[in-house]
Amino acid sequence: MTKADLVDKVTALGDLTRRDGEVIVDTLFEAVIGALKSGDKIEIRGFGSFRTRQRNARTGRNPKTGDKVDVPAKRVPFFKPSKELRDSVNPSGNKGPKADEVPDTGHIDPHHPPAM
Repeated sequence: MTKADLVDKVTALGDLTRRDGEVIVDTLFEAVIGALKSGDKIEIRGFGSFRTRQRNARTGRNPKTGDKVDVPAKRVPFFKPSKELRDSVNPSGNKGPKADEVPDTGHIDPHHPPAM
């Protein structure tokens, strides 16, 4: 699902214009990003929580040349799904289909048509 798809869903929920839907979606994303930037944790019951995790400085390698590269410490966003979300994605007893068992539905996303 893309941001445009999400705006379409929000707009379809009520008597909203596309612009109203865009404002709602943008406000939600800006609030989450702002809270993460300031180090806050966001918890949405039944969905999950967003927070940042600290990554320590390390020595990496340039894959092209093999040279050592110092990678500085940084904070990265992290999402932890709630138990309800995990259970709804993976119903009990259902481990999900294997890769060769996934049916090809032929669905074409109207926002991302297949390459020609």
